[in-house]
Amino acid sequence: MGLKDLFITKPQSLPPTSDIEASLAPVNVTSSLYNIYGVAGITASRVEFMSVPTCARARNIISSSVASIPLKVRTKADGARVETPPRVINQPDPRVPGSATYAWLAEDILLYGYGYLKINEIYSDTYRIRSCERVDPTRVTIKTNAMGTEIEYYCVDSMPVPYEGVGSLAVFYGNDEGILNRAGRTIKAGAELERAATMYAREPVPTMVLKSNGAALPADRIAKLLESWGAARRNRSTAFLNADVTLETLGFDPEKLQLNQARSYVATELARVTGIPAYYVDAESGSSMTYSNASLARQSLLDFSLRPIMTSIEERLSMTGMPNDFVSSTQEVKFDLDDYLRGSAKERADVYKILFDIGAITADEIRMEEEMIR
Repeated sequence: MGLKDLFITKPQSLPPTSDIEASLAPVNVTSSLYNIYGVAGITASRVEFMSVPTCARARNIISSSVASIPLKVRTKADGARVETPPRVINQPDPRVPGSATYAWLAEDILLYGYGYLKINEIYSDTYRIRSCERVDPTRVTIKTNAMGTEIEYYCVDSMPVPYEGVGSLAVFYGNDEGILNRAGRTIKAGAELERAATMYAREPVPTMVLKSNGAALPADRIAKLLESWGAARRNRSTAFLNADVTLETLGFDPEKLQLNQARSYVATELARVTGIPAYYVDAESGSSMTYSNASLARQSLLDFSLRPIMTSIEERLSMTGMPNDFVSSTQEVKFDLDDYLRGSAKERADVYKILFDIGAITADEIRMEEEMIR
């Protein structure tokens, strides 16, 4: 190194940057997948989730409720309802009912934290989405940048899909990494308890061992002895053993194992995991729904269970500035909750009377709301 090199300013090395414009989306934080039990968290499968009655009931209540609520398109300026919204809003896939698509989409957001619709058709003039189909999240993988912070492209069945246009994905983001990742340990515990209950239903006594007190028996004679023993126990509970065979028991019965108590506890925990009130899935022993809370049951379900998923669907359908939009930038998509939160006939009559007396509604509009005009 010469003397002149001491006075030359060396260029500073800049940290690597990622081109945000060229990336599809940021990678969400997955730190909750790494817990105190080890480097990687425990992830459950959908099969394990649906094998637990509490989980299956919670899934069906949430998904079917979201799918049963119709979507409406309104203008952002004045909130006026668009009478003829695009068909893709209420029936994304023309081959199946719209409720089926949204039921599975709601499940995907609930279980995996993401939902995907693959674009099949777009309009040639506006480039908006004309039709799409639901894609199982287990078929979708992502390719990120070197730092793992930005998604560069998606793959379906390990094949890259285009950034926009036909074949690309419309991604619906959930609020977390999904129940299967967030509560995999609890779900697996519930599945194991169901498996244990099935085992004790098949063999409702502790494990039995027939021990020979004489010479060792060949395998064929042992098989015949066990077969005859099992057939006899299915016909009568009293058994007789000669001096050559001794009966020993291993393990505990379900009562000593407190199997019912464990299943009840896990059912309550899984109700918390899914964000659904425990009485909806009968997870609380001795709980009952009185008239006072029954009238607010739907509102409670909407606020604590359905709203996060519905918001994810609404906001993605309303997004503008994307390569392919569902509606124009002057419109937005919302769930129509009027029928879902509809009160009793007396409650509706009282509201109609107040609105009619102040001139806010006419008699024909009341008949239309009550579907009395044919």
